[in-house]
Amino acid sequence: MEATVLDSWVLAEFPTPDALVDATRQMREKGFEGMDTYSPYPLHGGSEALGLPPSRVPFIALCGGLTGVATALAMQTWMNTIDYPLNIGGRPLLSLPAWVPITFELGVLFAAFGIFFGLLGLSRLPQPYHPVFESEDFRTASTHGFWLSVPQATGSDAAPVMDQLKALGATQVTLVTGEKE
Repeated sequence: MEATVLDSWVLAEFPTPDALVDATRQMREKGFEGMDTYSPYPLHGGSEALGLPPSRVPFIALCGGLTGVATALAMQTWMNTIDYPLNIGGRPLLSLPAWVPITFELGVLFAAFGIFFGLLGLSRLPQPYHPVFESEDFRTASTHGFWLSVPQATGSDAAPVMDQLKALGATQVTLVTGEKE
C-alpha cells in the first residue's frame, strides 16, 4: 500500500525561553493556529502566547468533589437511617456531624480521580507518538532546547513559514512530515 502524507509541521528551535514565547506570540498574531511549544520546564507566559483558554481542571475538581460529597451523604443517609437504623445511646439517626470525616474523604478522593482522569482526557493522553518526535534535533526539547511546532496544511508551501521563524530568531528550522499507510 502506498504511503500518503497526512500533515506536516515546521519545527523551530529558539535560543532562549523568552525568544520562544515572543516568537509564539508573533506567529499567533499573524494568524497561525494549532501551534505547540516544547521546553524542558514550564514557560512563563507560554499559555498566553499560544492563546490557550483558561484551564478547566478547577471545574473538574469541583465537580468531582461535589459528587464525592453527595455520594458520601447519600450513602450514609441510606445506611444509617433507612437500611439498618441503630438507636445507640439516643444518638439521632441522621447525625451529620458524625459523618463529616467520611464526607470529606470521599470528596477529596472523587476530586483526585476527577483531576487525574480529566487531565488524561483534556490532554488526549495516552498519545505516545507524534511525528515531530522523530526529528533527531528535537531530542534537546527534554534537556535544554526551546522548540515551536507550527502545523502546515497538506500540500501547502512551508518555505514562507520557515523564513518567518528564521526572521524571529530561530537557530534551526526543519520540516517534519507525518506519514501513515
